[in-house]
Amino acid sequence: MRDGVSDHDDDNAAVTEARLASVFDTAADGIVVINDRAQVLAFNKACERLFGYEAADLLGRNVNRIMPEEYARAHDHYVNNYLTTGHKKIIGIGREVQARHKDGTVFPIELSVGEAWTPAGRQFIGILRDLRSRKQMEDRLAKTQAQLLHMTRISALDEMGAAIAHELNQPLTAVLLYLQSVSRKTRADKSLDPFILEVIDKAVREAERAGEIIQRMRQLVEKKTPNREAIEVRDFVASCLEMAELGSGQGKSIMKAEIAKGLPPLMADPVQIRQILINLLRNAREAVCDQADRKVVLAVCRNGDRLEFRVTDNGPGVPEELVDNLFRAFTGAKHKGVGLGLAISRSIAQNHGGDLRLEPAANGRGASFLLSLPIDPPEDDFAEKAESLDPAENELRK
Repeated sequence: MRDGVSDHDDDNAAVTEARLASVFDTAADGIVVINDRAQVLAFNKACERLFGYEAADLLGRNVNRIMPEEYARAHDHYVNNYLTTGHKKIIGIGREVQARHKDGTVFPIELSVGEAWTPAGRQFIGILRDLRSRKQMEDRLAKTQAQLLHMTRISALDEMGAAIAHELNQPLTAVLLYLQSVSRKTRADKSLDPFILEVIDKAVREAERAGEIIQRMRQLVEKKTPNREAIEVRDFVASCLEMAELGSGQGKSIMKAEIAKGLPPLMADPVQIRQILINLLRNAREAVCDQADRKVVLAVCRNGDRLEFRVTDNGPGVPEELVDNLFRAFTGAKHKGVGLGLAISRSIAQNHGGDLRLEPAANGRGASFLLSLPIDPPEDDFAEKAESLDPAENELRK
């Protein structure tokens, strides 16, 4: 026996200390012990892995070395405030905070702090758990949920599109028949102004085009292959410009075409490709409406086995924050509509074996959209693409 302490007590203390040392060094969570001056007294192996420091690097130093700057500045004040007032802000209350790795990386941890009174003075024991993997999982889960919601909306859009196409067919057919009847009647009346006949003929053509668009959209939703035919590019582009100008209310045209010489015919669905180009041209027309000198150009050239249709304008350009979601449905930046124009246009382009994308703005001004299409795609290639086209699956892959 030694000064009232038995050898048995010494053995028990040694066993207890060994156990605590084993727990301290094998714990999966980080454990750090500091005194009331915020100096590090102990730093376990898990902390070394978590922060990149060896224990020897921090022992006796202020614990704020493993804190971001904004936490470090306030930490000593929090400790002194607790020692003075006894008011607990984190002791006994687990909370999420930010920590700093040796390389400067800031990452989230869950911190629980306990307090111990020892012969050497008051000490604080912090248990630290790395939250990075949990945060990544939460982020992935949130993104997956958002994608599933988006997929549900796209699937609903498919059903709605098919239903609308079916319902619109009858009234549109009736309008076309009425117009054709009026056209025949007016042609029989030789006293009528020829301008009236011209307007009626244009109305008939637009009604027929609307019917074709509806049928093609049904085919797109049902994943059918495009109705391809040989398109003479120059005449086709001229018709697109003419239709894009309809309803603009502008006297002088602001749109012009730049077509390379010697372009071959394009094997594509003229109704669907015209729909893409008219959508791009009208978007460009809207983009330049506030410019003093308004310019919209549709340029066509050959690039290998593809034809490239490039629509450029001198408007303000696409805001950077909108670029990532520009071709996703229901994310359009317009005040009207639900943002389907570009999403549908890209789907049509991809169904043809091509693509539609936004090009980097030249000199930081204007926007440039590039529609790239194969000149004469193999039958098997576009049939396979059409069979695999699923708007909801496409959205999930983005």
